[in-house]
Amino acid sequence: MASVITSERPDSDVASALITELENHLRPLYPAESRHGYSVEKLLRENVAFFVIHYEEQPAGCGGVQLFGSDYAEIKRMYVRPSLRGLGLGKLMVEHLETYVRNHGIGVLRLETGIHQGEAIALYERMGFKATGPFGEYREDPLSRFYEKKI
Repeated sequence: MASVITSERPDSDVASALITELENHLRPLYPAESRHGYSVEKLLRENVAFFVIHYEEQPAGCGGVQLFGSDYAEIKRMYVRPSLRGLGLGKLMVEHLETYVRNHGIGVLRLETGIHQGEAIALYERMGFKATGPFGEYREDPLSRFYEKKI
């Protein structure tokens, strides 16, 4: 598998296109109050480290990570294009984000995902993430799942 992960600004053309695809995918599945993804502007404002994975030289997916002091980091805007799922790209991105977080001296990685994201939930659980309750500014939501992993 010829894949490369690059650091990108969330407002780059390729990153913006992937974020838009992700939003279009989630919009019919969840009401607005249950979609917690950051806008491009908020990704920039919150200094989220953002990455794009390329497969065979084409943008295939993205993922970001926000650091919350030295307490924990949170995965943001994780996405792999549907036609490229099952190739291990999501696993590679999560491993990349884990390494980034570990290199910043943080030992806990958290995330929120929706209950309809079966492939994502399976990936996170295979990679050792454990179900947890809401964290940070999140509140209980029957459409959300929360995960945490010690890294």
